[in-house]
Amino acid sequence: MKELHIGDKIAKVPVIQGGMGVGVSLSSLAGAVAANGGIGIISTAQIGYDEPDFKTNTKEANKRAIEKHVKKALEQANGGLVGVNVMTALKDYAEHVRTAAKAGADVIICGAGLPTDLPELVEGTDSKFAPIVSSEKAVSILFKMWEKKYNKTADFVVIEGPKAGGHLGFSADQVAKFLSDEENFDDEIVKIIKRVRAQEKKYDKHIPVIVAGGIFDSKDVKHALELGADGVQVASRFVATRECDADIRYKQAYIDATKENIQIIKSPVGMPGRALRNKFIEKVEQSACKVEKCYGCLAKCKPAEIPYCITDALIKAVKGDIDNGLVFCGSNTGRITQISTVKQVMEELMAF
Repeated sequence: MKELHIGDKIAKVPVIQGGMGVGVSLSSLAGAVAANGGIGIISTAQIGYDEPDFKTNTKEANKRAIEKHVKKALEQANGGLVGVNVMTALKDYAEHVRTAAKAGADVIICGAGLPTDLPELVEGTDSKFAPIVSSEKAVSILFKMWEKKYNKTADFVVIEGPKAGGHLGFSADQVAKFLSDEENFDDEIVKIIKRVRAQEKKYDKHIPVIVAGGIFDSKDVKHALELGADGVQVASRFVATRECDADIRYKQAYIDATKENIQIIKSPVGMPGRALRNKFIEKVEQSACKVEKCYGCLAKCKPAEIPYCITDALIKAVKGDIDNGLVFCGSNTGRITQISTVKQVMEELMAF
């Protein structure tokens, strides 16, 4: 079986579990994936949502929860690798990265914007870092910025395609275009890999490339590897597992989903996102939901101008209030039919 080497860190299986917030991928899921040979990822987005002081002391509750979940996942990992996903769009993005690195996260993955200062934030730690990109242009910009400012480059790169769940690094028109011509994005993946390989020569180091978005089964994994990738990132498949940190009603929503009730929405973050169509989405299409409290999660959010509070909507969902919450999902969620285990999902992904 192909191993995934990220510097001196080795995953026995070339599968990274995608970070899912709020609270969907915490220490239980990440620890289980790591224990089964992959890289388990904890999402730091409002990670402290179930801490007793979250509403009154959000920033500290999140920092405390990052440290707690990273350490807990590492204890469960049986020597496997554990990391975090930190959205660059978060107001406390830098603090989340530093806290996770200090807690011992093996890898730190940042998307939802370009993490221009990421090398600086992990300086002096053993954490390996990667950006999430969706175009050759984006990775080129980052490489040039990091070279000029830090004389450093990424330890690995995650390419996220248009079939991913949650926030997408495309315009709504680009998503539609790529979905109508899948080979089109394959071409983009190949371009990004070529750019990364050139960077490898420049820095005399291996920079693994991970393909994400719509990876559902071993056929998808094999295809990504044939394009030249070193591994894959998979998220939605891990939601309907016993080990996933979300409420059972959240998992059931995935099982009940059909291709027809998965849609592209406009998130308050300002990006397109993919989610399950439910009563909540129908409601916000008709009228905005008043923001009762701002949790200060996003750097550019203006509470008076958004249709709903994304923190509130995601917390309700992960706690099981599916009708009144936002349920992000990947494009293949409708193919999930039962609750399984992390071990089963990992075996199915690598059955080729």
